[in-house]
Amino acid sequence: MTEHRPGSWRRPLAMIAAVLTASSGTLLVTPAPASAFAPKPPPLSTPWTDQVSTTNPLPEYPRPQLTRPDWQSLNGTWQFAGATNLDNPPVNTPLGEEVLVPYPIESALSGIMRRQDYSYYRRTFTVPAGWAGRNVQLNFGAVDWQSKVWVNGTLLGTHEGGYDKFSYDITGALRTGANEVIVGVWDPTDSQDIPVGKQRLHRGGIWYTPYSGIWQTVWLEPTNAARITRLDTTPNVPAGGLDLVVQAANASGRTVTAQVLTGGTVVGTATGTVGSSFRIPVPNARLWTPDNPFLYDLKVTLGGGGDAVGGYFGMRTLGKSMLGGVLRPTLNGRFVYQLGTLDQGYRPDGISTAPTDAALRFDLEQQKALGFTMVRKHIKVESDRWFYWADRLGLMVWQDMPALASGREPSALGRQRFERELKEMIDEHKGITSIVQWVPFNEGWGEYDAGRIADQVKRWDPTRLVNHNSGSNCCDSDPDPGNGDVIDDHLYVGPGLTRAPTATRIAVNGEYGGLGLRAPGHEWPSDGKFAYEWLPDSTALTNRYIQITSKLIDLINGNGLSGSVYTEPTDVEEELNGFFTYDRRIRKMDFTRVREVNLRVLGAANGTTLPTNRLASLRVTTPGYTDRYLRHRDGLARTDVIATSSSPTDRQDATFTIRPGLSNDACYSFESRNFPGRYLRHRGHRVYTEANTGGTFPADATFCARPGLSGGGTSLEASNLAGYYLRHRNAEVWIDPDTGGPFRDDATWAVSAPLWRSGADLAVNQKRSFRVTTPGYDNRHLRHRDGLARTDIITTGSPATDRADATFTVRTGFADTSCYSFESVNYPGQYLRHSGYRLQKSPNDNTPIFHQDATFCAQPPLNGGPGNVSLESINYPGYYWRHYAEAVYIATNGGGNTWDNPASYAADATWNNAEPLG
Repeated sequence: MTEHRPGSWRRPLAMIAAVLTASSGTLLVTPAPASAFAPKPPPLSTPWTDQVSTTNPLPEYPRPQLTRPDWQSLNGTWQFAGATNLDNPPVNTPLGEEVLVPYPIESALSGIMRRQDYSYYRRTFTVPAGWAGRNVQLNFGAVDWQSKVWVNGTLLGTHEGGYDKFSYDITGALRTGANEVIVGVWDPTDSQDIPVGKQRLHRGGIWYTPYSGIWQTVWLEPTNAARITRLDTTPNVPAGGLDLVVQAANASGRTVTAQVLTGGTVVGTATGTVGSSFRIPVPNARLWTPDNPFLYDLKVTLGGGGDAVGGYFGMRTLGKSMLGGVLRPTLNGRFVYQLGTLDQGYRPDGISTAPTDAALRFDLEQQKALGFTMVRKHIKVESDRWFYWADRLGLMVWQDMPALASGREPSALGRQRFERELKEMIDEHKGITSIVQWVPFNEGWGEYDAGRIADQVKRWDPTRLVNHNSGSNCCDSDPDPGNGDVIDDHLYVGPGLTRAPTATRIAVNGEYGGLGLRAPGHEWPSDGKFAYEWLPDSTALTNRYIQITSKLIDLINGNGLSGSVYTEPTDVEEELNGFFTYDRRIRKMDFTRVREVNLRVLGAANGTTLPTNRLASLRVTTPGYTDRYLRHRDGLARTDVIATSSSPTDRQDATFTIRPGLSNDACYSFESRNFPGRYLRHRGHRVYTEANTGGTFPADATFCARPGLSGGGTSLEASNLAGYYLRHRNAEVWIDPDTGGPFRDDATWAVSAPLWRSGADLAVNQKRSFRVTTPGYDNRHLRHRDGLARTDIITTGSPATDRADATFTVRTGFADTSCYSFESVNYPGQYLRHSGYRLQKSPNDNTPIFHQDATFCAQPPLNGGPGNVSLESINYPGYYWRHYAEAVYIATNGGGNTWDNPASYAADATWNNAEPLG
């Protein structure tokens, strides 16, 4: 990849600063050298660093939801100075440095590249002559954290909040010709209780460089005295229109007219009143989805010769619904799996601010191209243009509230600030189509009154889901209050869930992954590099991503998972777990393969992709019957109530191996777990389990997966009878066409975790030994020595202790009776269990974690061979007993540990189920 270096910016200084006398409360001024202004070289440059203009940076109109044709950007070089307070604005006083607005002062692009608790910005501007007779608004996208603004020496106001926009009508302070604007900023970061997100004065690890001052666009625009200030849009698909509340200044009681347009053609018009909701018809609305992110244009005019503004919106519904027997989030009434990334919004050149609009768009475009449907904007609020691109590209957004500092109880003042800024965030973004969920807290950082806050957010915006605390199983979290719409667990490396969805809350995995790869020359220049698991190269990283992300399929189908968030799209400072390096120059994974597995996950969620050569059970989704499973009995397929406490025969009868379709490998066939070679097939429209008899059997035993007819789960269409679906009626299973009534529910199945989890059988209460099958090492057996599992050469002539150490009694699994636990014959009551990935012998302490760690499911041998078996951890799916350098671990092929080495993995993880040595 071509190396890009910072460009050479050149612009004459606006003026040479005078030296100010130092006294209490005065400016801290450094005389500027008589040289050209240039941003400083960043620690890492991005492909857009040298595209930044010093005269007109970020020139795009900054507020796509409320547009006016006339405006003037004030982005560019301003004068700058540090200070000790904000009590002495430098009116008519030149400052000693220059700063490039709107990049935060800590960033290289700003030209300052240092921190100041207090600082002043100063510049002059001239109002265009064509604006005569109109009011002039001075708009700020965001200033972190407290700001005071003066125009021509007049204090216009004080604003607090680092992530929300604000404006002043400066008409009364203007004068003919040049005007002076001064912005004073105080930013305490985490030294005080303010919403800071990931910013820290003492940065490092998962905490990042703070940013302060002006960090979003500053601009002027002319308006009438009566002007529109915000458009609160709520699509109302059932009513066939857009519900609109027009917020305005100096316009109480005024009428407003709104038009909905597409391609310049007006499709709906309505008139209402400022501050009150009214509905504009949107006939035959095209709905916004990630696959088709269609947006309508909006034009709103204030009555009485008033203001006129433009905007946009998407038509879509949000909600949650019991689909396929599981509570799911819905988009337009259907379950759309929320496959997302943890997008932190940091950059090495502009820190919080993208160098260009193309750079801002790039991150979202890449995530969309990888197959993601959602972005979790992690405890930061982006500029309006970021949300515009999310809307335009079709990425759902979970919007976090920037957190108060972690590790301490927030003060009363901090709580007031937090709730004020939380309401601002929600109010300012009600019209963003892509936002589907609000997240007020993360992992308990600064958490307080979480139940009350979740309810308050729901009152402020009842149209979206509320996730009271992402990662409520983690870290600083208070006890889960049980309200809100979401159960959100974090699990690294994961993915995984610790809790199931309920009748009122969906279940998501709000963070998982964190797989790391070093990329020398493309890393932030600091020590303490961090990832949750390190991989040696791009191929291994890609393999591992595919491996862990594939687990989402089982979690979606078997555990009711509705969304997941991978950490993360790019490296961030010390964190090296991105798809891209921090400078966005290096792709750390094979993006084609990443997209393929992501699409498989989405296919599993919409019912069209099933896991082949894996065990599964088919659960009924019809309300009132969701404890029933499809099973075979006496050759007939039927449904019965079956649970993990049911008999082994019932559980095996209700477990099938999903195979590629016998007549069409794009579809599926279902092989009996306990009668290999027998498949579900239809004959005379009734469904049986039978062996392949040739003729029409392969087609009769092949079913094509379709999105669940009831809106969730999977429907299985007969491959040779179009329109006929596998369905249950009166406990019998048939293939039928849609007959109305409960058909759609009856013909929708949840492809769930297998009721019988072992795919191979071991004899319970029998002594066995397990011999290595790897060529050249097949004279070794698994044994315990000094408590640890390892392999040694042991024969019938070995000492009795060695032979006993290599012999185990197979017991019914502690955590699942369809799996197994292995008791030492010479240490009764002690069992093989994993701890820190190492297999070892430990006494049963009867804790749930021991029972899980000591339970293993027997599976067909990964490397084949008669009498062989592979043994999979029940609580670490995909991890098998594996010998490596004589020691024995639970290992996964291509994982981040040394013993996950893919070389000879399948053979090393295959054991011969041998006669007992002791």
